[in-house]
Amino acid sequence: MSLREKKVEKKKEEIRQSAMSVIAEKGYHATTMEDIAAKLLMTKGSVYYYFKDKEALVYESHKILLEQSIEQLNEVLAEELTSIAKLRKAMIVHMEYVITERTDFFIGAKPDQVFVGEHLQEIIRLRNEYSDCMDSLIKQGIQDGSFANVDSNIVNNIILGAMNNVVIWYSPKGSKSIQELADSIADYLLKILV
Repeated sequence: MSLREKKVEKKKEEIRQSAMSVIAEKGYHATTMEDIAAKLLMTKGSVYYYFKDKEALVYESHKILLEQSIEQLNEVLAEELTSIAKLRKAMIVHMEYVITERTDFFIGAKPDQVFVGEHLQEIIRLRNEYSDCMDSLIKQGIQDGSFANVDSNIVNNIILGAMNNVVIWYSPKGSKSIQELADSIADYLLKILV
């Protein structure tokens, strides 16, 4: 990557972070490109130089988030751990990421309300890829006898739903740290299988 490309990518990341900050305050539909530009002390035209519109900006941000989630999950899957330890670690990593990047995850909770056309198709494809990885992890645990013989698809949806729902009710003012909360939730969710 050339120096110019690095500078462009750095600026785009700055814009994405600013956008998520403004959206966290105002909500997706109420946020305008002017709001995002104002937060960065840029002109609206400068933001449009990097992103065609708000959907393209949020799409790129959410796509990166999902790709990083898949990468993190694949790293856990590659580790030499028992099925139980692997699923527990995958859940903890997922929830810590959800809480850390909660505005972006919250926007992606109902992608059909934010994205259209090819953007929507790609977001759904990435979500399905992530879900398939989790499902294969559960099936592996069933096959090796670590988990009860359950309908992996139903259990996978229950686990993903519970983990993603953290974005709605988590509060940094709560009594548990992000790590403690993720540990507790992972322990409760594992009881479905163990």
